[in-house]
Amino acid sequence: MDFSKRQRDPRRHAVGLGFVIAFHALVIWALVSGLGKRIIDVVRAPIETKVIEEIKKPPPPPEIVVPPPPKMEAPPPPYIPPPEVQIATPPPVQPTITVKPSDTPPPPQEIRPVAPKVEAAPTPPGPVNIRAVCAKMPQPELPGLNITGQVTMVAKITIQGGKVANVEVGQIRGTSDRKAQRLLAQAVESAIREYQCAGDAQAVQEFVFNIN
Repeated sequence: MDFSKRQRDPRRHAVGLGFVIAFHALVIWALVSGLGKRIIDVVRAPIETKVIEEIKKPPPPPEIVVPPPPKMEAPPPPYIPPPEVQIATPPPVQPTITVKPSDTPPPPQEIRPVAPKVEAAPTPPGPVNIRAVCAKMPQPELPGLNITGQVTMVAKITIQGGKVANVEVGQIRGTSDRKAQRLLAQAVESAIREYQCAGDAQAVQEFVFNIN
């Protein structure tokens, strides 16, 4: 289809031309009647002018002046007086006495030996009364014997720390029978061992047996 051969419609041109003429006429009427001025006043709004004050910064705080630290000066050293030096005065010089030795030699001295002093040995304390140091003294039990008569014997007793430490039985008189002497000595020693005494002491005790 060939569009170039189409004929133009004159009615379309007339409508467009009439619209343009009507628009221009409306603008001219608005300007004449003052409508345009109102539009311009509406478009042109009043300009508000404001003075903006500058924000002032607060003043800086006053500077604190720190006084300088005091100078620490060392105190002057104390005055020490010099020591007093005392010079000792030398002693006076005594005159020297010269002794001239005698030409004659002295006679020789006789030296006699001194005998050493001999100290006597301490005398041991003598026996004490057994009844003075012993409170309990049981009697010896007489054993069975085949003899008769009176028999005596002497016992030497050693006491240490309140106890009987040693017993020596001797000086048996009245019989020669060895068995009787031995049995009587055992009975005496057994009785002495039961004594209750005090302190340390040496004692002698005599025993007499009457045998019927």
